[in-house]
Amino acid sequence: MWYKIGKMFLWPWFIFYMRLEIKGRENVPEKCGFILVSNHVSNLDPIALGLACPGNVNFMAKEELFSNPFFGWILRRVNCFPLRRKGADLWAIREAIRRVSRGGGGLLIFPEGTRSADGKLGNGQEGVGFLVDKLNVPVIPAYVKGTLEAMPKGAIFPRPIKISVTFGKQIPLERRVAYSDVAVTVMQAIKQLSCCESN
Repeated sequence: MWYKIGKMFLWPWFIFYMRLEIKGRENVPEKCGFILVSNHVSNLDPIALGLACPGNVNFMAKEELFSNPFFGWILRRVNCFPLRRKGADLWAIREAIRRVSRGGGGLLIFPEGTRSADGKLGNGQEGVGFLVDKLNVPVIPAYVKGTLEAMPKGAIFPRPIKISVTFGKQIPLERRVAYSDVAVTVMQAIKQLSCCESN
């Protein structure tokens, strides 16, 4: 309920203030679980991606964001769950598998593991390959543009700069390959979307 209320509240603001543009929405599954992989440059990225997706999306967020009890309470109500970024967080992995397997919906992953300071794409982490292997659901690439300019690191309130979210077609991935190879393939798919947006 809180997730739907949040989307209803934020949708007009992103459409009219941020001029949100969505491309390739038909590539996102609506009746089965999926993994959504995207670039990450701003705190606006999860919100923009969640609004752009037609169904529910679950978010793995760094555990530091849950340190404030009130903010943590809000995050949990909008499909977020904490992730320890140091070492393997088995609880977060099991929770991700449970959420996607239980009732469908998407799992948003930022393969680079953290925000890019300059907007350039970096290397994907092996953890994305592990989740892809364990979940065995469609993997959809996405590219977010404009959020770095709208709300760079350290900014408190976003500026009215146009944001676009582009969803690509499902990434063809082979089973039982090295997690690092999966991460490379995933980042290549995101890079292809970024090149299309630059042209």
